[in-house]
Amino acid sequence: MKEVQLKINDKNGVFYIDVAGKQEAMMNFVFAGDDKIIIDHTEVNPGNEGKGFGKKMVVEAIEFARKKGIKIIPLCPFAKSVFDKNPEFRDVL
Repeated sequence: MKEVQLKINDKNGVFYIDVAGKQEAMMNFVFAGDDKIIIDHTEVNPGNEGKGFGKKMVVEAIEFARKKGIKIIPLCPFAKSVFDKNPEFRDVL
């Protein structure tokens, strides 16, 4: 499985997964000030369910937040569910 990639454009960003040159999953976020990002949408293309793409992107966002010393506000229900199920990720909330 491919690594999660990151694109940042000014105050917005997207974590995404390409498979064979096609974007199959993406998770949008927006910067809230200098010390927070808000995850507002996660999408996985049909046919990719159960591959763990969504969780992989959330984990990448958590690593990004830890490296930058920032917090995550998971407005997206999927991202929130990952935090709810994994107490070890809550240091970035």
